[in-house]
Amino acid sequence: MSGLVTGDAVVLGLRPARLPSRALAALLDLAVYFTAYVLVFFVLLLATAGLDEAAQAAVAVASLLLVLVGVPIAVETLSHGRSLGKLACGLRVVREDGGPIRFRHALVRGAMGAVELLLTFGAVACVASLVSERGRRVGDVFAGTLVVRERVPGARVMPVPPPPPWLAGRFSGLDLSAVPDGLWLAIRQYLTRMGQLDPQTGAAMGARLADEVVARTGAPAPAGVPAAAFLMAVVHERQSRDAARAFAGGAAPGSGAVPTVPMVPSAPVPPVVAPAAQPVQPVQPVQPVQPVRPVQPPAPEAGPRATGFAPPA
Repeated sequence: MSGLVTGDAVVLGLRPARLPSRALAALLDLAVYFTAYVLVFFVLLLATAGLDEAAQAAVAVASLLLVLVGVPIAVETLSHGRSLGKLACGLRVVREDGGPIRFRHALVRGAMGAVELLLTFGAVACVASLVSERGRRVGDVFAGTLVVRERVPGARVMPVPPPPPWLAGRFSGLDLSAVPDGLWLAIRQYLTRMGQLDPQTGAAMGARLADEVVARTGAPAPAGVPAAAFLMAVVHERQSRDAARAFAGGAAPGSGAVPTVPMVPSAPVPPVVAPAAQPVQPVQPVQPVQPVRPVQPPAPEAGPRATGFAPPA
């Protein structure tokens, strides 16, 4: 199944299951459930040996409803629509919008399955599946679910079909930078599997994808061009640009030649002009340094220094 968990991915990658595959899956599930019921019945028979017949009958009926109704509901809820029989046949139960089922969907399917599968031995389910366009039984109609094929025969990776010759190269000026990777993946899935879709559903899906591309690129599609052809041309243009970037200036992919990188002429380097020489100033002669004479200390006086003061007699 595709990695996209949207309704578009389910419609793109899967087809509604038909009566033969659904009947085989139901038989495998019933075989597993009856085997489990037999084992549970013998265990309960040993456990309730001391009870009266009415109690044993009540336990037997409760275990039968639990195994044949409660277990399928729990299995489809926990496995998101993949029981053992559906897993073996490559089927899955999904909502009408393509999302995974929840408990309420499994509960309605299990409750209606007890009537149209067990009580009528599958007669009502077979008639409803044959009458329905998408092979839905009564439980699917009330629960809003759909059983689809999870494994489609064929190659898993298929190339995108080429666009018509009269559209090749018409979108060389289209700005594809705003188209996200998720949208490219959805377009690729649609183009590789549009032959497996219902024509009306495929046309509606292609128109919706083309509208998203137009909204991202800002350029309208040419008048009178089918949506599928427009998407082919856009994808081919993107692949051509990717190849041109990968093998720029060389041979095409697969030719065996070594791609060459074009030489870009370098800008001329301006000559380096030396600055004008400055005139040399004459060097002034150095004056000789005069020797420093040592300072002589003053000579000591011979007697007391005359100060003009006479001591009293």
